[in-house]
Amino acid sequence: MDEHELMGKAPIPKAVMKMAVPSVISSLVTVLYNMADTFFVGQTGDPLQVAAVSLTNPIFILMMAFANMLGMGGSAVLSRALGEKKEERAKNTSSFVTYASLIIGILFAAVLIIFMDPILALFGADEQTYEFARGYTFHISYGAPFIIWSAAASFIVRAEGASKEAMVGSMIGTIANIVLDPIFISVLGQGTAGAAIATTIGNVMASAYYLWYFLKKSHVLSIHWKYFKAGAGILTQTCSSGLPTAIFSALMSVSTIVLNQLLVAYGNSPVAAIGIVFKANMFITFLQMGLANGVQPLLGYSYGMGDMERFRGVERYTKKCCLIAGAAATVLYFLLREPIIRIFISDEEVIAYGVEMLVAYMLSGPVIGFLFVNMNCMQSVGHAFPATVLSVLRQGILLIPLLYLLRAMFGLDGVILGQSVTDYIAVILSVILWIRIRKKLEKQPSRTSVPQYS
Repeated sequence: MDEHELMGKAPIPKAVMKMAVPSVISSLVTVLYNMADTFFVGQTGDPLQVAAVSLTNPIFILMMAFANMLGMGGSAVLSRALGEKKEERAKNTSSFVTYASLIIGILFAAVLIIFMDPILALFGADEQTYEFARGYTFHISYGAPFIIWSAAASFIVRAEGASKEAMVGSMIGTIANIVLDPIFISVLGQGTAGAAIATTIGNVMASAYYLWYFLKKSHVLSIHWKYFKAGAGILTQTCSSGLPTAIFSALMSVSTIVLNQLLVAYGNSPVAAIGIVFKANMFITFLQMGLANGVQPLLGYSYGMGDMERFRGVERYTKKCCLIAGAAATVLYFLLREPIIRIFISDEEVIAYGVEMLVAYMLSGPVIGFLFVNMNCMQSVGHAFPATVLSVLRQGILLIPLLYLLRAMFGLDGVILGQSVTDYIAVILSVILWIRIRKKLEKQPSRTSVPQYS
């Protein structure tokens, strides 16, 4: 089955599963990838090193913000181009994403190395955690070009319909990281610095795989410089389509910094605990995000063809899958909340904080997938701005003030409830916004032509 038959003609459950399952696996592999550093650093038994990894987590999240902007945005542009049978535009888009990722990665590395001390001070590192945080930051910095491009490339490969290959690339980096973590952290005694070294090497290997795929396997993607093109709407549409996801990740970085600054007032143990909980709860969130991201090419392709009936079918089926998967994962996590925290660390104080925090973060687990599906629907029909607003609200404008307000009202308990309260508000707003956009689309005449780019 070629990509055009899969995207445009296959039964919706089959098409969703074909695209979503590899995406979900890739997302869960990403979760394991992110958990690996915290897990193996936790095996040192030193809460300060775990706290240092938590404090530097915003750096990795910010890298993912750029990767998601280029990857998700490029995927949306590319999938529409494929639906319109514009293969040269697909080559232009994939080449643009590649070189933009590398340029941004190099600039990111330079900023981290030159301004490392003020950055770590801003993140909340103190005299107890500074050296651990500095070691991690230095070694993750020179991996930035590989980290950003390998993540962006996975979206581009998936947009071509090659979900299996996108999954393989993610798994290569993750498996390498999991294998190398204990070697560098424990055997070679590098601690947090070893975790960053392993992460960088894993992303270099994933980048090498995607380079091979682009050069040898793909029929419509290219990284050749002659196809590099920022005009004809490629730069603007890639950035605008990917902006909601990018802002989501960037503000997640900012809110994580704020959260750590609020928690460090209670000691380094809560900071270590929230780092563990943040990674553990990613399973619930990324499970549903993987479903939503996996069907984005289907949504974009259906809209590009003007087949809104298929678009709506994909949307409904994906939301049902998100609800079932989210509810099941949340129940499982609640039943195993203490063993989950103990997997990462044996410090009793950190465990006590971690169990309480994990329960609070799980509250929005069953419904958070609706937010991601609604945002992808908006992006796929060219309404990126409302999705951007939702991202800004969820991870910044709404969350950060709520953290301070809830802390003033309920102390530490309020701080750890902030994310779930924000999630529910964002989900409700996404439903309202998407219903309004969908009604406008339904009132329009049947689309007999596709958008033209200039």
